[in-house]
Amino acid sequence: MRGRKPDQIATDPGALRVVPSPPSWLAKDAKAEWRRIMPELVRRRILTDGDMGAVEAYCTAVARIREAEKMIAAEGLTTGARKHPAVAIQNDAMTTARQLAAELGLTPVSRSRPTMRESAEDELEFLG
Repeated sequence: MRGRKPDQIATDPGALRVVPSPPSWLAKDAKAEWRRIMPELVRRRILTDGDMGAVEAYCTAVARIREAEKMIAAEGLTTGARKHPAVAIQNDAMTTARQLAAELGLTPVSRSRPTMRESAEDELEFLG
């Protein structure tokens, strides 16, 4: 059978059960991303209070990508013969967002990886 079975997703007993409000200090676009991703992350029961820093960093990186894109759209990719500084900012933010998205299970590849520890029965079956 292809795909992952629902019972293969490891949940954390200390996982958040209610979607927290975004921190007040987050930028508008970061708050929008928070509101977009948090319901699903909480539904999966994998996030704990200790993960909030990674979520905040991810949302901030996404907001930075959007801000840089707005600057590039308004001012162009280059300033004279050089790349616009926002291009480097955008690239760095994209790298950060991509890494954190994978950590948080927000990419198709990261969601497809097995996360549950094998049960003793599964281990015995594997050993034959």
